[in-house]
Amino acid sequence: MSFQIAIDGPAGAGKSTIARRVSEALGFIYVDTGAMYRAMGLYFLDLGIDTEDENAVNASLPGARLSLQIIEGSQHVFLNGKDVTGRIRSEEAGMMASKTSRYAANREKMVAMQQEIARSQNVVMDGRDIGTVVLPDAPLKIYLTASVQVRALRRYRELLQKGQTPVLEEIEKDIAARDDQDMHRKNSPLRKAEDAVLVDSSDMTIEEVADTITDLARARIAEKGSC
Repeated sequence: MSFQIAIDGPAGAGKSTIARRVSEALGFIYVDTGAMYRAMGLYFLDLGIDTEDENAVNASLPGARLSLQIIEGSQHVFLNGKDVTGRIRSEEAGMMASKTSRYAANREKMVAMQQEIARSQNVVMDGRDIGTVVLPDAPLKIYLTASVQVRALRRYRELLQKGQTPVLEEIEKDIAARDDQDMHRKNSPLRKAEDAVLVDSSDMTIEEVADTITDLARARIAEKGSC
């Protein structure tokens, strides 16, 4: 029987980084749901689909086949048989993913794929609606958050390291706007599951957060007698 860890939270909370560390510590598969939505965004982009035309988006869905493979320890995303791991990190793919993830049919397709992956293997899955929609019966649910200011500062430092010249105030505004959009969207809004453990990483290091969640997971696994 598989064991699932669901990690939800707002943009910039460090979900992907933490999920990867936890999965490595436990020997679980890390499922990057954001990468799956980006791959779908790339699919729509390549087809030239108008993201404002929900009917066109829905009509194109059957033609998309996504799969995940672990290659040399890293997750690779395949779209219709082609490895698109590098391409999905483009700004265009991210923008398309954001615009099309609001449509119910697209989310339903993604949820079905994610649930299928989780049925047969131990997974750590992060996103916005993992504990509430995708894996509502997961033995361990985490709601990982941090203040807007802390998340903005983290992003600011990342961009500086990449040689960019970001404006901290603009990043704060963008993150606050993203939070509002995620929490108030019609389909699968971001919210903390009732049985999720709240982890506020504002004053914690990456190592401290990962260790906290890993310890929680090991305790739950022992309780379940799983894995």
